Amino acid sequence: MKALSTRFAWPSFVLFSCVFAVSNAADSKLRFSPQSINLWRLDAQEKALSAAHLTVSPLVLQDTGNVGYSASPTTFLRQGDEFPEQYFIQPIDHHDPTVGTFRQRYWVNTRHYIPDSGGPVIVLDGGETSGEDRIPFLDTGIVDILAKATGGVGVVLEHRYYGKSIPVSDFSTDNLRWLNNDQAAADSANFIANVEFYGIDEDLTAPNVPWIYYGGSYAGARSAHMRILYPELVFGAIASSAVTHATLSNWEYYDIIRQAADPNCIAHIENAVQTLDVLLEVPYLNSYVKGLFGLQDLKQDDDFMSVIEIPLGYWQAKNWDPSVGSQKFDEFCEALNKPIFGATDIAALPVGHEDRLLRLPGGHWIDFSVLLYAQYIRDGLVERCLNAGMTVGECYGTYNDTAFLETSIDQDWRLWTFQVCTEWGYFFTAPPDPEHPKIVSKLMTMDYATKICQQAFPPGKYFTVPPLPNITTVNILGDFAISVDRLAFIDGDVDPWKPCTPHSRYADDRKDTILRPFKLIPGGVHHYDENGLRNITDEPPEIQKIHYEMINFVLEWLEGFEA
Repeated sequence: MKALSTRFAWPSFVLFSCVFAVSNAADSKLRFSPQSINLWRLDAQEKALSAAHLTVSPLVLQDTGNVGYSASPTTFLRQGDEFPEQYFIQPIDHHDPTVGTFRQRYWVNTRHYIPDSGGPVIVLDGGETSGEDRIPFLDTGIVDILAKATGGVGVVLEHRYYGKSIPVSDFSTDNLRWLNNDQAAADSANFIANVEFYGIDEDLTAPNVPWIYYGGSYAGARSAHMRILYPELVFGAIASSAVTHATLSNWEYYDIIRQAADPNCIAHIENAVQTLDVLLEVPYLNSYVKGLFGLQDLKQDDDFMSVIEIPLGYWQAKNWDPSVGSQKFDEFCEALNKPIFGATDIAALPVGHEDRLLRLPGGHWIDFSVLLYAQYIRDGLVERCLNAGMTVGECYGTYNDTAFLETSIDQDWRLWTFQVCTEWGYFFTAPPDPEHPKIVSKLMTMDYATKICQQAFPPGKYFTVPPLPNITTVNILGDFAISVDRLAFIDGDVDPWKPCTPHSRYADDRKDTILRPFKLIPGGVHHYDENGLRNITDEPPEIQKIHYEMINFVLEWLEGFEA
């Protein structure tokens, strides 16, 4: 007997009867998009509500008696656990010392240090987040792995403006003018040349001892740039998922996901996007379609479609170690593949098959996976918003300019946004070719993606954000072709950022050598080599392999070091 056809119009009470659980586990830092700031604000609202429900404990004054000082007049140390936070004094403006100084935070791992061995120092660039987020890499990740193999010292260095390394009183446009590639690189160089490590009598500054600079993603590009800009200080560098190619439109990010993810899941997403783009143009269906997703209060169609694309960002959070990565992308795909009313035979039919279609008012038809998509958004993003006591417009609208003008230092979403708007770009848009297969809406235009730059950063007295970022400041340092001895590139073959790395299809191929390693991790996503297990032999084979290869080429590099 033929399977029961689903070609009928569902009443509204049936449309919303299927409930799917959405993981609330914290994701890794997602790529910048118009909704990134809204999600940041939603997180902040949830934390505020959670804090308001906590029982107030008796006031305990902080003990400041354990603050010690190293021999260096520019380094402060607060004692604590194995990796206490320490501080190094930096100029706010390396070109004008009269502006003042700030304290740049860092952490040190000396558990494998062999005194008077001549180093090396393995330093990990904190990149566009609090340096505290990188401490696991100091403990069991790549920093500890290389320090153990070399008898060296491991360091995590927090990026200026992030975490506690804040040089200004607020994040206004003028006060962000020192947040740029030039100043950040000068910070690292000054640190490498002058730091004195607490409890270590040996001079471990460069060029007296070899420094190996490591970074992932944005920090990976910085790692490559440090090797180019300061070759006398940075003996070697490892650039993981290094986005050395800055671009305005980064539509290829989504195209990597489209090609790499489960084909059945991608078919559902492609169909949903194409269907919604068409239905939004039908006046009497516009509000109805948004209502299916619980987003009827979003008046702007591009805001609506940008919410629809939020789950795509979960791909970047995948990791070989389940305790580190997120499974939310896979959960999203499972939600789109669920059979309705247990009709597994219908769910197995190809997307668009007549037995999968549901009728909307006016004779329009949609595949039932669109309704599953809608329920996923309702039960996750919309419910989360309402539970936080916010309206959908407050959560996911992007056209209220005043919502983006708060400049206090707790508004740390402004930092990477500022860097995107001034030097790096990476605006996420639909493919330039309308006929190209896509998993994001055609409404994801450059105008929509870039309007935040003028909304959040009105002209200041000393600095004005340009109409478009000056990506030449990044690309002039080598772009896809950046290459020098003792500079390694390590990427994942399904990393959505790969199109912006030297492994991009737009880049010339190159050989993988000891002096210029060029490695691609099978099945790897974003900087898959950065985290690790305390015992390397417990890691998956492809991760063991890359870690042993990294140890090997670093040891080979060090053989050629001359102080």
